[in-house]
Amino acid sequence: MADVMRELPLRSSEWTNYNPSDPGVTILENLTAFSALQGAEIVTLSYRAKMALLKMAGFVPGRGKCSRVLLSADGLEEPVVLPSGQRFRLGDICFETNREVTVAACRMSGVFIWANDRFNDVSFVLDSELKVPAKAFGNSPQAGNALYMTFDGNPENLKEVILYVKMAERAGRNVTVDRTEHIFADLDWEVYTDAGFVKVGVRDFTGGFVNSGEIRVNMTDVTPAICNETPESGYCIRAVLKRADYDIVPRITNLFGFLFEVWQKDTRSSSQSFSRADRVHVRSTIGENVYFVVFGKEEKGSSYRRYEPVHTDDLTGRYCRISQNSPGDVTFEFDEATFGYAPWKFKECVRVIIYSEEIMRRFSVGKVMGYDDQEIELPVSKIVHESFCLIARRRDAEGYLYDFVRPEKKNDGALCYHLLENEGRIIIEDAGDFLGADLFMGSVATTMGERGNIAAGNYLAIEDSEVPVRFYSPGTGKGGAHRETLEEVRARFLADMKTPYTAVTASDYEYLVKTTPGLCIRKTRAVMDEKENMIRVVVMPDMDDMFPKLPEIYIERIKERLSERRLITSRFDVKQPVYVAVGVRCTVYVKRHFTDCREQIEGRIRSRLDYIHGDHAFGEVLRFEDVFHSIEELPCVEYVYELSLHSENSKLAQVREYDVYPRYDCLCHPGSIQLQLVNS
Repeated sequence: MADVMRELPLRSSEWTNYNPSDPGVTILENLTAFSALQGAEIVTLSYRAKMALLKMAGFVPGRGKCSRVLLSADGLEEPVVLPSGQRFRLGDICFETNREVTVAACRMSGVFIWANDRFNDVSFVLDSELKVPAKAFGNSPQAGNALYMTFDGNPENLKEVILYVKMAERAGRNVTVDRTEHIFADLDWEVYTDAGFVKVGVRDFTGGFVNSGEIRVNMTDVTPAICNETPESGYCIRAVLKRADYDIVPRITNLFGFLFEVWQKDTRSSSQSFSRADRVHVRSTIGENVYFVVFGKEEKGSSYRRYEPVHTDDLTGRYCRISQNSPGDVTFEFDEATFGYAPWKFKECVRVIIYSEEIMRRFSVGKVMGYDDQEIELPVSKIVHESFCLIARRRDAEGYLYDFVRPEKKNDGALCYHLLENEGRIIIEDAGDFLGADLFMGSVATTMGERGNIAAGNYLAIEDSEVPVRFYSPGTGKGGAHRETLEEVRARFLADMKTPYTAVTASDYEYLVKTTPGLCIRKTRAVMDEKENMIRVVVMPDMDDMFPKLPEIYIERIKERLSERRLITSRFDVKQPVYVAVGVRCTVYVKRHFTDCREQIEGRIRSRLDYIHGDHAFGEVLRFEDVFHSIEELPCVEYVYELSLHSENSKLAQVREYDVYPRYDCLCHPGSIQLQLVNS
């Protein structure tokens, strides 16, 4: 408004009344206020607008996930069938099975390596307490070497056998995008049968024994038999190398077999569907103190009707007979001749909701009012999205109709709502044909998100069970997470904006090479060759060799990655690292009463010259003064009397003014050290 008032004399010399009583001033006040509000609104974006902008950039919130854990059942004496929803406990954390699981009473009995035409027994990897590594395919893995695993039970009733392998992993290895990708090896998996070893399908998440992970062996098309070819007889699965290009010899620390999956979630109410219309048996997996609500369909494609459980037959209406077998275990019988109503037999004609006491007390959610973006609070938060559904109740001439409605369903006439699982709210986008409907809780489970990613080595017990066996978790929990918040999505977007995807600068090339999926890269440097008009990238792998060289598979992977991301007009070349020894001649005066000074001083010199294991970069100048001061600062040193550095290969590094200048693709390492000590 002040800016407008200053502008008025320039715009109109006739307007001289600037008092608030002037109508023109009132109009200007309204206009400037509206402009200010617009500016504030532009700066302050709504949650929905911010999410829409992030979505335009390709970033949407990650949904919440349940952590998945593999459990070992070595303590079982006989097979056990675990129902869907079987609960396990670790303190206050609950895990459940997602489907019915048959847990075999099989145990791994032996592990043997076939290499150099003989077996090597490494069965000690079956002991979870030991962490002694065993070379998975011998000292020098090559095609034809094999890993044999024997076990004492027949797994013929299992659809698949889940193994878990713990490897001595290299900390600097980059994660692969595809967990089933095999970069360094190809294997054939075989099961021993009466016809000998037969190939089977396998999903290998270890990258061919490179990383720790699970291996799922398909057993549906084979009939296992006892194998006598191994040092210890038993049923046998083996992995045979077809191709071996390992950068680092794979070492197994532990091997576990016959595992099954559980997910970290806590079901508060569950839904069970049946295709029988006469008699259904329902067993609660969420405890004994539960409530059952029964629904039946009387016409195909129609909504459900509610049936009330009763203990008597002298009633007419929508009733079903209930008989309790044990706490939490009941049977419902439908009898049209007795009650006059019954479901019609077809798929999912009967549905039973099992409520915990907590949900039953608050299972009424609210009413569909029909206005835009109606929000309704739910009785729980941190919800598992896939488990959730609501029950919508409408009235017709015969009574109430019930429909089970899941989130984000956009069919014609459907009730479309969004579930905000973290906050425990729903937002109704479109009421459809459900205007005025009452909403009730259907099925719901909650999760602890990241807390479900439990550490390896825990023991879980079946909840409320007489089974004394505890189940061991050989690996960590994976995947547990809550739905991403706006701030987390925004932070991910900003981090992505700063991540190089196209190689333009030298640092871009170095970053892209160092993050090549599946590889271990210790050092890299990119420089421009002006004469050849080419970018030269020198790379040192992180391997156990004294002077690591790039394997051919590394060069292929790096070139493939850079080719996809280079500028069209640019060329590049991937170079092997070279190493130069730097010799030292040194005379040092040491303090009195100090012993073993030679070892300390030589160790300090070697660490300062070691570019291979240190933080020094390719081509970094080795400064005379840095070596001098690093020796001088030792407690045992009085002073350095004489020091000289020399390159043992003048083509790779030259000495200029006492400093050593390596070539751009060169790393220094300690050469001959001539050390003379003088007692002061």
